[in-house]
Amino acid sequence: MKDHAELAEIFNKDEQRVDWHDETLWWIRAKRDIAVHKLPEWEELREAASQIKVNVLSNLSQYLKQFEKNAQANGIVVHWAKDAGEHNRIVHLLLKEQGIDKMVKSKSMLTEECHLNEYLKAQGINVIDSDLGERIVQLAEEMPSHIVLPCIHKKKEEIGELFHQHLGTPAGNADPQFLTETARQHLRDTFLTRRAALTGVNFAIAETGEFVVCTNEGNADMGAHLSDIHIASMGIEKLIPERKHLGIFLRLLTRSATGQPITTYSSHFKKPREGQQMHIILVDNGRSVQLGREDFRNSLKCIRCGACMNTCPVYRRSGGHSYHYAISGPIGSILAPNLDMEKYADLPFASTLCGSCSNVCPVKIDIHDQLYKWRQVLVQKGYSPKTKTASMKAMAWVLESPGRYRAAGKAARVTMKLAPFAVNNKLNPWYKHRDMPAVPKQSFNEWYQTNRKDKI
Repeated sequence: MKDHAELAEIFNKDEQRVDWHDETLWWIRAKRDIAVHKLPEWEELREAASQIKVNVLSNLSQYLKQFEKNAQANGIVVHWAKDAGEHNRIVHLLLKEQGIDKMVKSKSMLTEECHLNEYLKAQGINVIDSDLGERIVQLAEEMPSHIVLPCIHKKKEEIGELFHQHLGTPAGNADPQFLTETARQHLRDTFLTRRAALTGVNFAIAETGEFVVCTNEGNADMGAHLSDIHIASMGIEKLIPERKHLGIFLRLLTRSATGQPITTYSSHFKKPREGQQMHIILVDNGRSVQLGREDFRNSLKCIRCGACMNTCPVYRRSGGHSYHYAISGPIGSILAPNLDMEKYADLPFASTLCGSCSNVCPVKIDIHDQLYKWRQVLVQKGYSPKTKTASMKAMAWVLESPGRYRAAGKAARVTMKLAPFAVNNKLNPWYKHRDMPAVPKQSFNEWYQTNRKDKI
């Protein structure tokens, strides 16, 4: 399997795509800043949300039991899944019991994490994603590249070709308004004919046993309200204690994600309508392990706004698919190693540690600190590349001795002057996208020794 650096290199071959991917995401980051600066109480909201989430994580079992009790009292059937496999089997069993082989699904990053679509397809169940971006990447047989903007990596011409191949639109028509209307008509029939609908969960309220789904397209509502059985997939960390806390998170979520004051639809689901079944699956899938990691437990505060991706200079220039995990960008680089350290050992290193991700996080997750800590854990566990480990040990040996440091610096200057090809070659990743600096005539220490007498 290719790592982040190799996948990023593939993405970077299309320089034009990289440029508009970078510019578009930074434009969204700028919209976020404008929306944030209109709220004088923004930092107070962030602090309140952070403390609420800390409280939830510290009392998670209590809140989960409270939510289960109240949800069941409302007529919702509650299921528990220890991992992705159990989650997928529960969904399949619910559909099988109703004799259903077709389902409509709104956006759910948890189902992407669990690879639900692939599992159900293998069981003969047809699933159609109703979020427009998700539907586009589904037709392309790709993972979402962003948790809020799933097809941000696609050009409109590529989307037009996908619709031509799968939905029968005229070849060469890439007009966004036309493509959107085509998708609307295509999905309307899906909503009207599918007996089962699956949604994600943005927030679940322990006090009332209800859950909230936020969308800009209304597709979750269409699927859930027209279906005979509504299944909601929820990570166990999505809880908030009381309904009064919801306003804090709704004000933070969309401003952080897209710069909007609020999502177009913030839909509350509390009880099934008459004749309908409503099920919610509470999924662990490694979250309890992450909760037990003191240095990384705060990552479970994440509300999936995508702000860290929009601001990250590495994500913007390498694309979401380079992270080879359902949740990409800085937050995904913290969550993924918790599931499989060896498989995702490269991701915490896909960062400049500039701290911009932590600065924009609406719930104050110390993202860049956690990325740094993951690097330490991965090196200690032996999951870092052997060449990098050896080079770091060699560097440490040089830096711990002033004499060795001066000798190495002099040798490097001579080498770069007389044999620049020893540094400027394809084996040096830094040289691929950078111009090497001019060779200094002397080190700073040499300059200081020469000039310090003149300053006395």
